[in-house]
Amino acid sequence: MKKILTLIVVVFVGLCAWLILQTGLSVPEGAKGPYILLQQTTSDASQSAATTPNTIAQDPAPPAVPRRYGASGGPARTVILGDSIEASGYKYALELTTKGAAIRSATFSEHKDRDPDDPQPLVFLSPVPMGTSEILSLANQGFILSDQRQKLSLNRLNWKLLQENTSGSMHSAQFEALITDDSNTAVIRLTKTYRMAPDSYLLDCDITVENLGNAPQNVYMDLSGPTGLQREGFRQDLRKPVAAFRDAQGKIKSSRFDVKQLKKAESAEARKLKAPEANMTPLWVASVNKYFAAIVVPLADDGQEPGDWLLRRTAVLYNPDGDVKANNGDETIGVDLRTRPLALAAKGQAGSTGQYRCQIYLGPKDKSLFDKTPRFSELGFLETIDFMGCCCPKGVIYPLAFAILGLMKLMFTVMGPLGNYGVVIIILVFLVRLIMHPVTKKSQVSMHKMSSLAPKAEEIKKRYANNKAEMNKQMMALYKEQGASPVMGFLPMFIQMPVWISLWSAVNASVDLRGAAFLPFWITDLSMPDALIRFSAITVPVVGWTIDSFNLLPILMGVAFYLQQKLMPTQAAAASNPQMAQQQKMMQIMMPILFPLMLYNVASGVNLYIMTSTFVGVLEQHLIRKHIREKEALESQGMVAVTSKTGGKVKKKKPKPMFKQ
Repeated sequence: MKKILTLIVVVFVGLCAWLILQTGLSVPEGAKGPYILLQQTTSDASQSAATTPNTIAQDPAPPAVPRRYGASGGPARTVILGDSIEASGYKYALELTTKGAAIRSATFSEHKDRDPDDPQPLVFLSPVPMGTSEILSLANQGFILSDQRQKLSLNRLNWKLLQENTSGSMHSAQFEALITDDSNTAVIRLTKTYRMAPDSYLLDCDITVENLGNAPQNVYMDLSGPTGLQREGFRQDLRKPVAAFRDAQGKIKSSRFDVKQLKKAESAEARKLKAPEANMTPLWVASVNKYFAAIVVPLADDGQEPGDWLLRRTAVLYNPDGDVKANNGDETIGVDLRTRPLALAAKGQAGSTGQYRCQIYLGPKDKSLFDKTPRFSELGFLETIDFMGCCCPKGVIYPLAFAILGLMKLMFTVMGPLGNYGVVIIILVFLVRLIMHPVTKKSQVSMHKMSSLAPKAEEIKKRYANNKAEMNKQMMALYKEQGASPVMGFLPMFIQMPVWISLWSAVNASVDLRGAAFLPFWITDLSMPDALIRFSAITVPVVGWTIDSFNLLPILMGVAFYLQQKLMPTQAAAASNPQMAQQQKMMQIMMPILFPLMLYNVASGVNLYIMTSTFVGVLEQHLIRKHIREKEALESQGMVAVTSKTGGKVKKKKPKPMFKQ
């Protein structure tokens, strides 16, 4: 019995500790408020030549190459497409710059930043300082002329702004760069066009390459993927580069790197986002954080079907200050992209123009949104959503977690104007507890029986201490006679583990909880600690935890854990086993202290779920123990419990014969 109870406690504490460690123990320094992320130059970018405002020199070419190429553009300009005001109908405002014809920033209209005093529209993509320069999303990092063995770094070139349309139902902007030879004659024209519509998270981007010379050209280019994502996971850095692929049967799978993996991957080859299996078709590549995703979908020439012009996808971890451990809070991730070569015929001939087309999704990782948009569903955007699987397989956790998310959304919708995700979490706890009650009751009754048999079990152990086989035989006979089972004491707990993990994952990953308030004066953001009282940040000695608020939920949780420990059915066995009594006493002290400390800076939505579940569990244990006491009272009078078979009448308990015939 002691070993079984110890196993149960170890498994439970281990599971909870693992889930907590997955989200970190404290808020890292510099990971609060509106984040500003920094990056350092890549090896290619660091070799780029200096530029003037409207021209750019080529990278050094081998001495044997007779001709030298450059590029020209226009004056520095910025263009704003869309709007960051929700009433405008646009999902975000897109700031474009002529520098690299890139996205300088993307600011959501429906989502605010983490500033508790003055929340502003959330800047999702942002510039990444790189020494005296910057890395920008969708910038043309390099343009390679294969035949001439020359590379032009176009990310520092101010492209010429050809056209901008910021009125009407479709906003657009078009940029142009000319590749020139050593006689300053234009030989290739690059045209880059962005288009976006209101009420859509999608952005269209086309890059057209036109040969203006009399000789064929073979070219390709390097692009920077979406970068500068805010760190939404305030306890753990959940930003990841992700790539999705489709197999011959139509099943979509993905590959990804988290920050820890990128720290260990030293070579570019080790950081490539490769297909999980052979002969899979690439679909898209993305940079994601906890709640949002920036997904680049290469398109075929028809502009509808996914294309295969992305030859390489390489995940990148940027470490601006160069600290060895890369853990100072300024790190961020990105994706380097390389296109397949274009074989361009000479000017005026068929095939003298080629095009790279893509569609970019900038928005929340929301299953309901992905499900109701056929294109998002077909492309498998669900692969951007991560749940914590622990010891349970993905095939079990993901369906359960998605079902819970769907149920939460449904309950919120049904509540109408009174919709409140805090209330939804509380109702969800009661529903889950109600569904699992038969299993919980059976487990508690079995544990109580095992506990009540502890004195007899101890006698058997002493009597047959030198005969293990006979001891086990007598123990099993005792359990069978009393209708107790050692397995039933902990088996239901293992059955419920997938449900616990799925609930934790669903509440922890739900973008609907981001910025959602439970009460106007307390728990104003279910995705952050409840922060009843805020104060200047202090660092806890030894452990190094940073605390900047008094969080009430973990304290209430400690009270709930204490009450739960007081009702544990192991108390009956403690009187006959001093060692077990000591263990029980330690658990009563440690559980109410340990878990509030570990969960102090956890998102209030998760803590609200755990606290409510624990208090409901205390009530449930009280009712189960009351039922057990009533049943024992009847049995002590020689009665059996009322059942449908007894016609609703209490009957005398029939004595069992000492020996079976």
